[in-house]
Amino acid sequence: EVQLVESGGALVQAGGSLRLSCVVSGLTFDDYDIAWFRQAPGKERQGVSCLIHDDGLTWYGGSVKGRFTMSTDNANTVYLQMDNLEPEDTPVYYCGAQRAPITFKAVANGGFGMNYWGKGPQVTDSS
Repeated sequence: EVQLVESGGALVQAGGSLRLSCVVSGLTFDDYDIAWFRQAPGKERQGVSCLIHDDGLTWYGGSVKGRFTMSTDNANTVYLQMDNLEPEDTPVYYCGAQRAPITFKAVANGGFGMNYWGKGPQVTDSS
């Protein structure tokens, strides 16, 4: 069974930092590209970031560029380091996996076509 399990959600203040993790199991990690998405209630899912295994290239959505950093341990986990958090960063975050190669366009369009999804931790603005 394929599982993507996110963790790291917490109460944070605006300007704070948080790191989310996505642990992947049940698939060959190197065969899939992983991306982060977020979705606020009543809004469409938004692509946040993506990392391409083969070449290490990353993509970030415009609203998080320069504040968020995606990385991987190249084993089974991807991370999303979120710095200088803003109130609009509080949606539920999901990681998704798609058999490589993923396209940045697919991520930017909300990740339709991703093969697998996690269920998402919650980042809550406590300010």
